[in-house]
Amino acid sequence: MRKIVVSEFLSADGVMEAPDTWQFPFQSEEMGAITERQTNDTDAFLLGRITYEIFAGFWPTMTNNEFGVADKYNSAPKYVVSTTLQKADWNNSTQIKSNVIEEIRKLKHQPGGRIGIIGSATLVHALLDAGLVDEIQVLVHPIVLGKGVRLF
Repeated sequence: MRKIVVSEFLSADGVMEAPDTWQFPFQSEEMGAITERQTNDTDAFLLGRITYEIFAGFWPTMTNNEFGVADKYNSAPKYVVSTTLQKADWNNSTQIKSNVIEEIRKLKHQPGGRIGIIGSATLVHALLDAGLVDEIQVLVHPIVLGKGVRLF
């Protein structure tokens, strides 16, 4: 059975999603190396619509020389959970429109390695509630945001 692994950047007060891109000023070489390893150890990605749209607008224009993970994001299977996305046309993308929990449960039972989730707060919370998350990896940034979507 495949593992679903959630990898998130958090503020010191547990915020995973805030209106600003707060985490980038705190990115270090060590965090970059960890993120690169996590990404390259992942066989497929499970994304909510907003994260998918951000990634699909960014990664196809990048090369591995710039970030070390672009080839992985661009070639790996991607499953985007959305009822409103018009089309999932980024390479190797499949849209899950209905029966989300059941469809993801089926994905877990298919052959293959780990399925990674990045960002995608609404999806992460739904999968945590359904007991489908096997592992959570967090990188904590030294900032207190006070408001925003929390992981827990």
